[in-house]
Amino acid sequence: MRLPVARGPASAMLVEALSGVPARTTFDVTELWDADRSDDGGRASGTNADADPIRDEDLQLFLFTCYELHYRGFDGVDERWEWDPSLLAVRAVAEQRFESALRRLVGPLAAVEPDDVPRALTSLVADDDGPSLATELHRRGDLARFREFVTQRSVYHLKEADPHTWGIPRLGGETKAALVEIQMDEYGRGRLSRMHAELFRDTMRWLGLDSDYGAYVDAVPAVTLAANNLISLFGLHRRWRGALLGHLAAFEMTSSLPNRRYGDALRRLGGTPGATRFYDEHVEADAVHEQIAAYDLCGSFALTEPARASDVLFGAACCLALDRLVAEHVLSSWAAERSSLRLPLALGH
Repeated sequence: MRLPVARGPASAMLVEALSGVPARTTFDVTELWDADRSDDGGRASGTNADADPIRDEDLQLFLFTCYELHYRGFDGVDERWEWDPSLLAVRAVAEQRFESALRRLVGPLAAVEPDDVPRALTSLVADDDGPSLATELHRRGDLARFREFVTQRSVYHLKEADPHTWGIPRLGGETKAALVEIQMDEYGRGRLSRMHAELFRDTMRWLGLDSDYGAYVDAVPAVTLAANNLISLFGLHRRWRGALLGHLAAFEMTSSLPNRRYGDALRRLGGTPGATRFYDEHVEADAVHEQIAAYDLCGSFALTEPARASDVLFGAACCLALDRLVAEHVLSSWAAERSSLRLPLALGH
């Protein structure tokens, strides 16, 4: 993956630094964010003081670039940057701002008893009344908008399951077994042609899009990066293992019906069986995963680690809230007859 184009002073400093050698660059936190104000809206130097951290293009690209060092990295970037102490220190300040924004977004959540976590998850998902991209594309979507939608989703789906897999070594017993069961399906049970990321590539190719990993990072807005950064934030920090499981549960519990609509919409637009297979696969798989995620995964975790039961609901609430923000951004852009992307959509070769 190539380094992204900077969107502000922090991401510009980071992109420039990553072109050099670790240990020869020291990041001064005060040059990027005011750490003393991070809990009440401290802003990156030189950025809009009224910016919401979740919609802050500079902050979200900074975090995304930091996190990507833990996945496949960047062309020409020294892999030792992944654990560079000075970079991790400033990343922690950016994460603090992001976490504070997330807490403000979802608000206080009701206390939950460990044995009531599955029911609470079900209620949380049922109460979500955010706008539906699936309904819009199913009813009125054309190929141009479906391409745009797939471009927005490509940042996650081309590495689908990877962020949640960070949780496997941090769990044990029934909880670990349940997560492995879900992830095995995501990875096609060891068959490349059935891996969900590969199925999504087939969809992208049929639509004429560039299916290379990370091809459209520069094109998507901050809110889309934030939805992706959320999973990496939870996955890369052991303290957020409960939130990671809650995120996955919400993801699985809200997937089956929308994917049926996406598949039907693409068929209406002439999509071949190969092009729609990604969505059709999720209709069946996620209907099964829904119960596993709520009961075997999150239910067992809450009973094993009761002090972290509330983290499960926080992770689920964050998932639903950021998905809602992405949908609102896309739908409001379309209602105004403009693209939801930052750059004109470039098709593949």
